[in-house]
Amino acid sequence: MWTYLLAEPFTQLSELGAYLDRAAASLDPIHYTVVDMETQRAVGTMALMRIDPVNGVMEVGHITYSPLLQRTRAATEAQYLLMKLAFDTLGYRRYEWKCDSLNVPSRNAAARFGFSFEGIFRQATVYKGRSRDTAWFSIVDREWLVVKAAFDTWLSSENFDSQGQQALSLARIRSDLMKKIPSEMAA
Repeated sequence: MWTYLLAEPFTQLSELGAYLDRAAASLDPIHYTVVDMETQRAVGTMALMRIDPVNGVMEVGHITYSPLLQRTRAATEAQYLLMKLAFDTLGYRRYEWKCDSLNVPSRNAAARFGFSFEGIFRQATVYKGRSRDTAWFSIVDREWLVVKAAFDTWLSSENFDSQGQQALSLARIRSDLMKKIPSEMAA
């Protein structure tokens, strides 16, 4: 989990506490804790960052999901809730996801959530003693209605069986919605 994070694993509880204090005080990035509603335990973090209200752009980042959150319905819902905040509440026009180009799970997650791949920014930054190429993804406001509708459908209880298994994937739902859009717009 630590490979692609800026921080290294903490060896002392006091180091973790100092990191969390800095994160809590930050105005950019603004860190959020993902809490499991059943257990009331913190299971992950994520942040809104590079917040540019003049241009209506912000990025989601600092995504750290514990194994208790990874690949769960709640993990998807957490991403959706920040997107809704960005587009519906704050009125932003562009929502970005950036990750190390070597971070295949992060790249796959961005695609699954409906972000469009924009390219690789070569040698974009240096961290942990190496040059990082950064993969850029985005969702823009004109795409948001379809992305939002797909999340709403995917997260609905009708999309899950009694064991919590999805009936339709998020990508499938989004694809089906995209097929309907042109005919509805023509009407």
